[in-house]
Amino acid sequence: MAGQGQSASGSSAWSMVFRHVQYENLVAGVSGGVLSNFALHPLDLVKIRFAVSDGLELRPKYKGILHCLTTIWKLDGLRGLYQGVTPNVWGAGLSWGLYFLFYNAIKSYKTEGRADRLEATEYLISAAEAGAMTLCITNPIWVTKTRLMLQYDGVVNSSQRQYKGMFDTLLKIYKYEGVRGLYKGFIPGLFGTSHGALQFMAYELLKVKYNQHINRLPEAQLSTVEYICVAALSKIFAVTATYPYQVVRARLQDQHMSYNGVMDVIAKTWRKEGIGGFYKGIAPNVIRVTPACCITLVVYENVLHFLLDLREKRN
Repeated sequence: MAGQGQSASGSSAWSMVFRHVQYENLVAGVSGGVLSNFALHPLDLVKIRFAVSDGLELRPKYKGILHCLTTIWKLDGLRGLYQGVTPNVWGAGLSWGLYFLFYNAIKSYKTEGRADRLEATEYLISAAEAGAMTLCITNPIWVTKTRLMLQYDGVVNSSQRQYKGMFDTLLKIYKYEGVRGLYKGFIPGLFGTSHGALQFMAYELLKVKYNQHINRLPEAQLSTVEYICVAALSKIFAVTATYPYQVVRARLQDQHMSYNGVMDVIAKTWRKEGIGGFYKGIAPNVIRVTPACCITLVVYENVLHFLLDLREKRN
């Protein structure tokens, strides 16, 4: 009976959370995620290539970001630079949409009936919960993206290409590796929710503090330039704090190497490459994710306010 009572109270809590769900957050998040990731996909490709650079002979050797981009362009043209773009755009759009949907629902649930704003730790926990829920749905798409990005045209014979596209990759991973294959990198990805949690904690607090500093209401809408500055600062802070998990996740998802789990990746990377191994690809990552984050959040905030204004006019 006690178990049933706990289950009922748990489901009741979740039903109260979902009562705060607004489709506007989903639409605005998808819009921002799709636009930013499509525009900056080639830099994501570079980051993945550098992140798995472990000396394996079949991998191309790059001297830097520009050398990597020009090498891929010479071998495969624009198609090469947009290798893996379909799952990236699908994954980014879905991830941002679901993230904002869950995050704002959880935030609204926690602030219901309260006169004061959330504390920093409450923002952190809300963002982490939203990130974990989103990852449970989207991890197979990120595995697919990594696999497609790590097919090296011009280095191996075209007959050795394993995957023909997003859905072909999903089906083959499921066929040969099962559900476990689709959730490779899930544990470091789950740790990666701390990245989003730190980013959104910083983003929310910076918005409030900035508005207070210039004597505006804490929840007042910012200008586009202000959103860009706040988004960039929060993103750089989060990337610096959490980047190593992305290297670990990319290596677990790499089809050219086999590891026995997260600790095996960490031990081998540390032994062969030292601390620098955990920060491979951080330069193209910062160059990509900072403007990507700015584009995503600016589009999200503007689309969201547009949709909420439409709702108010209809009501």
